[in-house]
Amino acid sequence: MRNTKKKKISQAMLFILLFGIVSLFSDMTHEGASSIRGAYLSLLGASAGTIGFVSGLGELIGYSMRYIFGKLTDKTKCYWPMTIIGYILDILAVPALALVGEHGWIWACALLVVQRMGKAIKKPAKDTIMSFAASQEGVGKSFGIQEVLDQIGAFLGPVMLYLVMLGRTDAGTFRVYATCFAVLAIPGAITIALLLVTKYKFPNPEHFEPEPKEYIPFKMKKEFLLYIAGISLFAFGFIDYSIVIMHVSNTYTNLAPGLAETTSLVNSGTLPLLYAGAMLVDAVAALFFGLMYDKKGVRALVWSTLISAPFAIFVFAFHSVPMLLIGIALWGVGMGAQESILKAAVTSMVPKSSRATGYGIFECSFGVFWFLGSWLLGVLYDLSIPAMIAVSVAAQLLAIPLYLGVGKYSGAEKKRGKQKK
Repeated sequence: MRNTKKKKISQAMLFILLFGIVSLFSDMTHEGASSIRGAYLSLLGASAGTIGFVSGLGELIGYSMRYIFGKLTDKTKCYWPMTIIGYILDILAVPALALVGEHGWIWACALLVVQRMGKAIKKPAKDTIMSFAASQEGVGKSFGIQEVLDQIGAFLGPVMLYLVMLGRTDAGTFRVYATCFAVLAIPGAITIALLLVTKYKFPNPEHFEPEPKEYIPFKMKKEFLLYIAGISLFAFGFIDYSIVIMHVSNTYTNLAPGLAETTSLVNSGTLPLLYAGAMLVDAVAALFFGLMYDKKGVRALVWSTLISAPFAIFVFAFHSVPMLLIGIALWGVGMGAQESILKAAVTSMVPKSSRATGYGIFECSFGVFWFLGSWLLGVLYDLSIPAMIAVSVAAQLLAIPLYLGVGKYSGAEKKRGKQKK
């Protein structure tokens, strides 16, 4: 008789998939908002410098506070409560953008900051919960799978808004955007419902990863410090999508000799589709580089950075749709690497008992430099686009020697460990 038994999916992988579906609907909500947020803020009266500052400030709060909430999570071990509270704040702030007035850019900016605070609360706990299950299935693969599901949501959210825009062609631009943000309440509600289901089915995800035989204190080793320095440079140079979409949605004057033609690069109704395409590239890149990380380690970051670093040249240096699409695709590669390899690397470097603190330190530094970079690059956009491009590309490329240093140090540590045995 043929053996008809099928290999059962492990509980750890089931958890990864279920949590990934939660992230799918969550990303439908806030990445749908991200696809039009820059254009919306500009419509409400915010300047490029203001958008860069607020986007960076949101990231600063969203990342710097993660150190505090990471420490709190490690101390209390309240993984689920921290995750749920953060998700609720994160989700509610998005549809609330529909309620600001036509000149309410200050309120819109405040809601953006609230949304980032929600992410600050949830992220160390969420990533730590994921790392427990990921340690059983391969950290690169596991975070890559979650990012694929994330980005399916990040693709569907903008597409949904595109359909909403098609259905509201009779309304003014402000009302169309307000309707889009209101519609995002639907995937937001599904996110919270599925999160509670996941908690009910897996109340103690920390049990996925065995406790170490002896207590391993968390120390800021040279390997971790080099890694933090590298990802900080990457964050500094990586241009926020709010500035990208503002650039694409504005009109520009052709300054070639003898010409004075003003044209729009992309129709405003197609902006969500542009972001959706970037999210698809993000999903593929996350899984590809996540699997590469499991085999090659931090060298996977070197390759992803080399590929994505020039995206600003294609987006900002040319008034061409094909060049723009190439630039957006490269931007998606950078985002995919952020969401898979960066998290996987922390899981590999930090012991279980201090994992949330490790994520907090990593994300705090990432956010501080994202803020500084977003602010500077937003100001440079108004002053000199070539200077902005140069700073963006150079900062990302300068991270590569530090990644290589992490790889060498990690290899030396492994050799010393084998010699002791």
